[in-house]
Formats: sequence, structure tokens, C-alpha cells
Amino acid sequence: MGKGKTLKVFVCLSMVIAGTLMMRPVLAGEAAPPGGAPQAAAPPAAAAQPPEPKPDPAGISTGDKSTVIDAGGNSFVVSEPTDKAAPDYGKKKKDFDEYQAQAAKEPLAAKLADAVGHARIAMNFGWTLLTGYLVLFMQAGFALLTCGLVRKKNAAHLMMLNFAAYVFAFLAYYAVGFAFQFGAVAVNAAPTNLGGTPTLNQFLLGSGQWGFLGGKGFFLSGAGYDAGSNALTLFEVVFMETAGYIIVGAICERITFWGFVLCELFLGAILYPMFGCWVWGGGWLSQLGAAMNFAHGYVDFAGSTVVHAVGGFCAMALAVILGPRLGKYGPDGKPNPFPAHNIAFVVIGTFILLFGWMGFNPGSTLGSTDLRISVIAVNTNLAAVAASATAMIFWYFVFGKPDISMACNGMLAGLVAITAPCAFVSSNSAVIIGILAGILVCLGVLFNERVIKVDDPCGAISVHGYCGWLGAVCVGIFADGTYGAGWNGVGATTYLGKAGLGVTGLLYGDVRQFLLQLTGATLCALYAFGFTYLVFSIVNAVHPLRVSKEVEQEGLDVPEFGMLAYPEDALSEVK
Repeated sequence: MGKGKTLKVFVCLSMVIAGTLMMRPVLAGEAAPPGGAPQAAAPPAAAAQPPEPKPDPAGISTGDKSTVIDAGGNSFVVSEPTDKAAPDYGKKKKDFDEYQAQAAKEPLAAKLADAVGHARIAMNFGWTLLTGYLVLFMQAGFALLTCGLVRKKNAAHLMMLNFAAYVFAFLAYYAVGFAFQFGAVAVNAAPTNLGGTPTLNQFLLGSGQWGFLGGKGFFLSGAGYDAGSNALTLFEVVFMETAGYIIVGAICERITFWGFVLCELFLGAILYPMFGCWVWGGGWLSQLGAAMNFAHGYVDFAGSTVVHAVGGFCAMALAVILGPRLGKYGPDGKPNPFPAHNIAFVVIGTFILLFGWMGFNPGSTLGSTDLRISVIAVNTNLAAVAASATAMIFWYFVFGKPDISMACNGMLAGLVAITAPCAFVSSNSAVIIGILAGILVCLGVLFNERVIKVDDPCGAISVHGYCGWLGAVCVGIFADGTYGAGWNGVGATTYLGKAGLGVTGLLYGDVRQFLLQLTGATLCALYAFGFTYLVFSIVNAVHPLRVSKEVEQEGLDVPEFGMLAYPEDALSEVK
């Protein structure tokens, strides 16, 4: 197959599949999409179905009195009871009727409540979009970090990979990725801080508490053309892009550009959204608590596994397929160092990433009205500095001198490890998590390079893969129960016999949460590595993903893109 044809086939197939999904026959009882097949007639004896929620692209009706809540998250609106067989149905029905009668007597009060609810959602929109912009700026940090860590002859290639990651992964996520991840989020995990996104209410694979893939919102059309859905889209797409940037650091200096584009399309369209659906989109892994009484279900607050471990273990599979860079290992099998060409880039990139993480973790509340954001921000910074200090000390004792690149990787490792537990742990626990991450990232780099001989130029596998796994497990160890009551539909009133108890770890009495976190994080690693390895082993057999030996020796800048990052070097050689 000629160069580039594999990409064209992949894109065409994706478009055909997405189009088929959008135009599929409407199931009985499902409202027909605009221009779609008519709704099948319901059996005469069937109960009347509630009307299908309509999108609100103008944002006019999103947020009303039903979204006004007190500090404990309790709504002022009395909802209509639906289970007539329930023992307390009569009392609840009476309360509802009295509420409706009172609201009818005071229409101005009802309008004021609607205005307050709309304003609350608007504040949360602003917070979510702003923090999303911070996460978007992390792209600049990743570009500087990875570029600085490689050799000069590949610097332009690194910048192009980081740029292309954003472009192509975004298009894949827009077409099908968002729908696969959040197309059924209203079923079990409606983001109430953004108004609930009620139109995203159907699984493509599975149903109820056993959903595996979302089924609405393809091309952000129909159910996805909604103000709340688009606020969620902006925030979530930059998270997906972070996973896309991660793979750059592990496969650079030897992959073809078109091979890399295929990797980004695969990640943005399929790999990331599927696991994201299981954890954040109301899918089965998050619902194991509600469905099988397994603690609070699998919990990952801001993406230690959903984002970082998926990206890290995907990168590991690609690095294995590509093999090490030329000259990385000598005839005796010992690794040769390839020094970073610009340490200033590495340090600046790291601090940009730290800054962006202030959107990554606190922003995952999806609302400024959740005041836990202050705890999350402090925990995030504490873990970062604790891990960086630990990495410096570790490297000093092992090699006699601290290493600035490992100090930076240590900071990133702490950020990755605290991302899942940041909302559920205390400051002291955040420091401990950072120390564990600082040790793990150093051991992981040495293990990859010297034991299994996986060439990872930027340490991305250790930082994001290993420490992402650690972060999810730390939820199951250090979560103290002070936050997350009702998480994944569990413990809204009581949990483990205590009122208001949130997500709780092993040290605070919930062994089930620990076991589920350990299992879920390991499943994530196996899923991301195995799925990627399967797909790209086949792709690599059809058309090699790696550049030729001659191109790699020369440097990828000119052969792949026709330009040098440092053209003055070539001019000095001519003189």
C-alpha cells in the first residue's frame, strides 16, 4: 500500500461508520432524529413515553429552578414520584402536589428561582471553559518539554508531531470520539453542574448500568448540538488531546509522520473514548458500585488512568513495535545516553504544564460552585513538589548528582499520580502520593531502559503510564471519605453506615474500593497496551511505521518536512 493510503482508508472507513450510526433505523420507542425514520408505533397497551429531551443550542433554557441547590447539593425542587409501589409513595406525592400548588400561587418567585438556577449554570460554564483553556495551553508545555529532550536534528519533527496531535485527534474526537465517550452520559452520570446534558441519553453498546459505548452526539449534531454538551466537549477534548501529546515523547525520533497521524486518529476516535465512557460517561466500570455493591464504582477524578495511563501504555505499545533508536544500545546491550539538546525548553515546558494542571484538576469539578476546588489545587501542587524533590534526592544518591530532566519528570509524575485522588485526599496524603510517584518514575525510567529495553526518549511511559496507574490505586488507599457522597450513584445519604460519607479508601475502612481501584487501573493498562499493540502490529505489517535507517541517521527534520529547526547549523557547516 502506498504512503498515505493507509491513512485515507482509515479516514474513509471512520466517516462511513459514523454516517451509518447517524442514519441507523430508529428503534421502537426512540424519538426520530431530524430527517430520520419515523417513530415506530407503540403497542396499544404500552405506557406513554416521556417526550425526548430537546437540545438547547442557544443556552436559553439550560439552568432553571431545578438546578438551584444548597451547599450540600440538595435541590429545592420536589420531584414527582414515579414508583407507585414504593411504601412512601403517598407522602412523596402529597409533598409534590403541595409544591406544585405553592409554585402556582407565586409565579414571580418561580421565575426568580429559574433566574438563579440559570445564573448558577452560567457561572459553572465560565469556570469549565476557562479551565479548559488552561488545559489547552498545556500543549505548549508538552511541545517545549519533548522538543528540549531530543537531539537538535529532530527538533522540528518533534514540534510538528505536537502540532499535528492537536489537529488530527481533535477531528477524530469531533466526528465520533465525543459520542462514543459521552453519548449516554445522561443515563448514569449527567454533569449536573452544566445543566445535565439530558439529550446525551443512549448507549450504542450496552444499556442501563452496563453501557460500553455512547451512541449520541456524532459530529456534535442532533443531541450534541447543545450549549451544555458543547461546554463539556471543549473541556473533554483537551483532556483527550493530553493523551495524544503523551505518545509523542515515547515514539519520537523514529516514526513517520503519516504513521503518527494514524496513531492520533486511533486514539481520538476509539482508544481514549471507549475507556473514557466506562469511567466518565456512565459506563459499566463506574457503575459497579450501584450495580454490584462494589464500593463507589471505579473512581478517577481527573484522569490518572483515563488520560495518562491510556496515553502512557498506548505509547509503550507503539515504542515496542517501533523498537529502539539507532545507537541507543551498544553491541553489549548497554544503553547509550542521548543528552537533551535544550534544558531551558524542558524546564519552561514543565512549568507551563504545572500551570495548565491548575485547570486540569480543579476544573474537573465542572463548576466553580463546588468549593472543593481549593483543596484540589493545593493537593495538586503539594504532590508535584514532593515528587520532584524525591526524584532529585533519588538521582543524587544513585548517581552522585541530581538531574534536572529527572527533576522535571518527577514533578510531572507527581502531577499525574495526584490527578485521580486530588479531590478525595488530605494534604498529607498528597505529599505521600508525590513521594511514591517520585520514586516510581525514577525506577520506571531505569526499568524501561535497562531491563525490558523499551526506548522512551522523554520518559513518557514511566511518567504517565506507571504513575497514572499509581494514581488510581492511591484513590483506593488514601481517600478519606470527606468528599464524593453520591459519587457514581452510591452513598448519597449514607455509606458504610455513616451519613454523608464520600469515596473512602483502604486506610479509612473500605477495602472494596481499594480492590476495585487496583483492578480497574490494571485493566486500563492492559486495555491500552493490548488494543494498541494489536491494531498497530497489523498496520506496521502493511506499511512500516518507522522511517528508514538513512533518514533516522540524518535526522527527521529535512527528510520528513524539508526544514531544520536550527538552519544556522547547516549554514555553519557549509562555511
